[in-house]
Amino acid sequence: MSGLDKILEHISSEAAENAGKILANAKAEAERILANDKAEAARLEKQIGNQSELDVAAASKRIQSAADLKEKRMILEAKQKEIDSVIDAALEKLNGMADGEYFAYLEKMLDKYATGEEGTIRFSKKDLDRLPADFEAKAAAHKLTISKEPVSIDGGFVLVHGDIEENCSFEALINASREVLQDKIGQILFS
Repeated sequence: MSGLDKILEHISSEAAENAGKILANAKAEAERILANDKAEAARLEKQIGNQSELDVAAASKRIQSAADLKEKRMILEAKQKEIDSVIDAALEKLNGMADGEYFAYLEKMLDKYATGEEGTIRFSKKDLDRLPADFEAKAAAHKLTISKEPVSIDGGFVLVHGDIEENCSFEALINASREVLQDKIGQILFS
C-alpha cells in the first residue's frame, strides 16, 4: 500500500463519521421536502376533485417522482461534497508533511516517475529552500540535476526531459487519478 493510499485511508476513516452526519441531514431534508410535496399532492387532489381519478393519480405520481428524484440528487451531492473534502484533506496532508517524511516520500516518487534519461527536476521555492543536502545525489542517481528555478506548485516536483515536462506535483497526480480515488473513497465512506 503506497503512502498516498495510507493517507487517504486514514483521512477516509476520519471523514466517515462526517459523511454519516451529512447523509442524515440530506435524508432529513429530503424527507421534509417529500412531506411538503405529499401535502401539496393532497391539496391538489382536493382541488381537482372534479377531474377523473386517473388524472389525480397521475399528478400525484409525478409529484412523488419529482420528490424522489430531488432526494436522490441531494444525497448524491452530499456524498460528492464529502468525497471532495477527503481528497482536499489528503492533498493538504501531503503538502503539510514534516521535511524528513516529505522528502522521503518524494524519493519514492522519484523512483517511480524518473525515466533514467538525463534531465532536470524542478521544485517549488519552498521546497528548494528546505531541500536536504543529500537529495542532489539522489536526483543524480536518476540522471537528473536540480533546477535552481522554482516552479509554481505546492508540493511534489516537475521532471523535465528536453522539451517534455512531466508534472509530478501532488495536485496533478491526484487530479490525474481523481475518478479512481473518488470511487475508492466512496466505497470506504458509503458502503
